[in-house]
Amino acid sequence: MTRKVIVTGTGLHTGVPVRVVLQAREGSVRFSSRGIEVALDELRVASTARATTVEARGLRVGTVEHVLAALGGLGVYDGVSIEIDGPEMPLLDGGAAAWCDAVRDLQVPCGRPRLRVTRHAVIEVGRSRYELSPSPAVEVDVRLEIDDPRISPDARWRGDAEDFHVRIAPARTFAFAHEVDDLLRQGLACHVNPASVVLIAPHAIHHTGRPFSPDEPARHKLLDLVGDIYLRGGPPLGRVSAVRPGHSSNARAFDQACAEGVLVSA
Repeated sequence: MTRKVIVTGTGLHTGVPVRVVLQAREGSVRFSSRGIEVALDELRVASTARATTVEARGLRVGTVEHVLAALGGLGVYDGVSIEIDGPEMPLLDGGAAAWCDAVRDLQVPCGRPRLRVTRHAVIEVGRSRYELSPSPAVEVDVRLEIDDPRISPDARWRGDAEDFHVRIAPARTFAFAHEVDDLLRQGLACHVNPASVVLIAPHAIHHTGRPFSPDEPARHKLLDLVGDIYLRGGPPLGRVSAVRPGHSSNARAFDQACAEGVLVSA
């Protein structure tokens, strides 16, 4: 019997209503939109401006990192098709918990990572630093460089799917107050549900709904990292420790790691 989950919401940057159909289906993870269907390994990063946008053969979809984080965090590497009616994935809860719920409802079997770390390496991209080393398990560490005593800079995850769903996936996207005016001038983040975003201002941390935890920004950065590396088959067997990660530096660092043989097929 075909298993299908329909998710609806609004794009973070476009403000466009979006309908996404996730379906259990044999074969590799696939994306489709406007009659174009492509496999995950065909997708390439087209933009990292405030989110990860991917494209291939005429298909282009923005803000894919949260749904990809759910797939990577749960260890689902096959058996899912994702059909998007819109230019951008919806923000939903601001993290990946709603996507984890949807993926688990499909009852797709988990698998092993498609990547592994072959040797110790340090890759620097601007102010970001990535240290990779071999390990028989998935280990991901993130450190933020935020000089703010209200924020705990570290987050870690050891590859457990349940831990990802319960602890990492609910971490909401965040922004600093000084960034908001610039985002609005660019026409971005105009239709955000306040419950889906944490706003860090000099004298207050604004949030609604769920309580804010000091390590929530770091956990969200870890979530984004897992989503970005899922495009290449990760998270890998091995340790990935990232200092000041971001979508652009993630893409460049993982491209370099693959090109230099630090990350290879498992």
